Amino acid sequence: MKGQNKLFIAIIIALILGVGIGGIVHVKYPESAEPFSKNIKLLGTVFIRLVQMIIAPLVFTTLVVGIAKMSDIKMIGRVGTKAMLWFISASLISLFIGLILVNWLEPGHVTKLPIQDVASADELLKSSKSFSLEDFVKHMIPKSLFEAFATNEVLQIVVFAIMFGVALANLGEEYAQPVVKLFDIIAHAILKMVGYIMWFAPFGVLGAIAAVVATNGFEIFKVYAIYLRDFFFAIGVLWVVLLIVGYFILGNRLFDLLKRIKEPLLIAFSTTSSEAVFPKLVEELEKFGCNSRVVSFILPLGYSFNLDGSMMYMTFASIFIAQIYGIEMTIGQQITMLLVLMLTSKGIAGVPRASLVIIVATCSMFGIPPEGIALILPIDHFCDMGRSMTNVLGNTLATSAVSKWEGQLTEPLDKV
Repeated sequence: MKGQNKLFIAIIIALILGVGIGGIVHVKYPESAEPFSKNIKLLGTVFIRLVQMIIAPLVFTTLVVGIAKMSDIKMIGRVGTKAMLWFISASLISLFIGLILVNWLEPGHVTKLPIQDVASADELLKSSKSFSLEDFVKHMIPKSLFEAFATNEVLQIVVFAIMFGVALANLGEEYAQPVVKLFDIIAHAILKMVGYIMWFAPFGVLGAIAAVVATNGFEIFKVYAIYLRDFFFAIGVLWVVLLIVGYFILGNRLFDLLKRIKEPLLIAFSTTSSEAVFPKLVEELEKFGCNSRVVSFILPLGYSFNLDGSMMYMTFASIFIAQIYGIEMTIGQQITMLLVLMLTSKGIAGVPRASLVIIVATCSMFGIPPEGIALILPIDHFCDMGRSMTNVLGNTLATSAVSKWEGQLTEPLDKV
């Protein structure tokens, strides 16, 4: 059995145990529910802090390495520009779809949970009233990289990493290569840490669910059913939008393309990994008639910059957590969150459970209790199925579209 499946089973077992333990406390010992919740919730706190611990170095190293290696865009020029325009447009559309639908469907308003950290919520309410352009600029531009690292100011780290990565890319390979290689090694070491930390997730789930059920009873499960229903509806809307755009560009050849990628889509859905189908996707796109040079450039770039399903999920989940804790966010704050997600999500693409890491960082940034992520962790596997499959579709359409725009889309090499 693969490690990912073992982790999924462990999380399900932890969920069942958490429900059972929390239910017993809620029904049999209601007077002990509050102290019990306070203590067992520490398991969730430990998991969240472990995730927060690796956010800053992970964002910094992966983004610097990614940008430093993007000097190829200058050589490819026109193709790279078209690709980036597609990626940015698709990301913004995905984020906006998530934002619009989560506000319309309001899955988090089914029930209200008490905010564990009342002080941070009060601070959010005060700061949101006085939120200004000056505050945003101060929040975005670091006065010290070390301060940004110490306080987990992800947006400030992103700004510095972009500037540093661009500078490295323009230094020349002789000077830049050793630094890029060092950061690449650090990034891979941190990715290993992410794998280790995720194995503590079942304990975090056990603590979070037991605490919630002990305090709120079984009402929380109504939230899960509605959350999954609304999320997959949102994914369906995103698919419709992507396929309509694809049809306008590719015409009837879109249906041929969908037939060719049905296997990669199913693999991505069942394994929750869009990376697992990368070699197969390259093969099918070249058979479809895409230029091999375009495929070899755009597809890897797309895996870093064009994760449509993950982008939509990040706004959906972040606002959902705010809703479930009863935190009202203004349209201005939500748009700001969307732009922050647009930037931060580019830093750790390809990381296992990257969406969760980014959501934790974003929630912390906007004063939303980050421990709320533990509430959706038990069903994240099901959401990840939809996200991964959508990411594969988005990258397939991006590669095919740019090939068509470049006049590099030939007749299929074989018949499906």
